Amino acid sequence: MSGMRSLNRASHSQLQFSRKRSRSSVLEIDFWMPSEVRAISPLVDRLMRLIGRSQCVPGEEFEIELALREALDNAVVHGNRENPETKVHIRCRCHPGNEISIVVTDQGKGFDFEKFAGKGSTSNPASEHGRGIQLMKAYMDDVHFERSGSEVHMRKRSRTASRA
Repeated sequence: MSGMRSLNRASHSQLQFSRKRSRSSVLEIDFWMPSEVRAISPLVDRLMRLIGRSQCVPGEEFEIELALREALDNAVVHGNRENPETKVHIRCRCHPGNEISIVVTDQGKGFDFEKFAGKGSTSNPASEHGRGIQLMKAYMDDVHFERSGSEVHMRKRSRTASRA
């Protein structure tokens, strides 16, 4: 948590980024962004370039990008309520077995994810709330929430790896 406090003192427009390779993953990304909607697209564009180059899930980039955009939008708008004093933390691991895992954590109080956890649908299909969760679940192989709903874990396996 102390790392989070020190990053909060950074300029709101400053994106904190680190990339490293480890023995257990092809590419590992740890990124902090301000709780600003305008920061989402530049971050996703940069992250998707790295994911595309890593070839951890070839052909699955579109699905990953949509799910990532939804997760970040939910974190900024619903989780942190666009509070400029808060950040969103993104961790991404591209694994050698043609799989990617992404964790997006906001500094909000969370939400009742059980309300949306059932079959991925809300009681009112026209409702704005829950649509992002439905999209994440539709495009990723595994989506679950932790930390009272303030952290979403998503995983996608390559279709070519699952056929092998």
